[in-house]
Amino acid sequence: MRVLVVEDDEGIAQGLRAHLRQHGCVVDLAGTLAAAWAALQAEAFDLVLLDLGLPDGDGSTLLQRVRRQGGGRLPDPHTPILIMTARDEVASRIAALDMGADDYVAKPFDSDELAARMRAVRRRAAGRAQPQLQIGDIRIDPATRSVTRAGVPVELSAREWSLLLALAEVRPRVLSRQQLEERLYEWNGGPGSNAIEVHVHYLRRKLGDEVIRTLRGVGYFVPAEA
Repeated sequence: MRVLVVEDDEGIAQGLRAHLRQHGCVVDLAGTLAAAWAALQAEAFDLVLLDLGLPDGDGSTLLQRVRRQGGGRLPDPHTPILIMTARDEVASRIAALDMGADDYVAKPFDSDELAARMRAVRRRAAGRAQPQLQIGDIRIDPATRSVTRAGVPVELSAREWSLLLALAEVRPRVLSRQQLEERLYEWNGGPGSNAIEVHVHYLRRKLGDEVIRTLRGVGYFVPAEA
């Protein structure tokens, strides 16, 4: 999951980045509304964690601006946005949700609860109710970051896990190499020239050749009938 954390407190931001990385997320940081808007125009994010009290304005203005976007351009107006703020009044929560926020957590919050809420928001965005994903005899559990094949645990690297989850969540849609790189690497951690191909190769060795297919010249996909 590629996440944008919009938070001006450096300690909180870095703490969130470290914790979310442990949950398999790729995390980029923005400390102002201007930086967040520039990031959203440049990259596609699976989810935004948005603080309301920012140095150059209220985070709710960014929320409204994203939701007003037209289709076919960045930022995607449907990007899931989860508000995290010290404002815990009922009126503030209602206002944010009515503006288009997908969820709302008050600081201080439990980091594991935040991660669980993020997974729930992603499930709703994907139109999926079940917490696990099933591909043939392969079961993927985002909560535990575990994969089994015919009931047998399969060990995956962090990047292999992220790539498999990215493709499984949108099956049978095709994701290009660039789209996959955006989900696997932060701004300052770009991939090697054939990194995606290498990860796909190892996933096929571990899970079977038919799990991930190649559409030549376009990208990779998990077939609907897998």
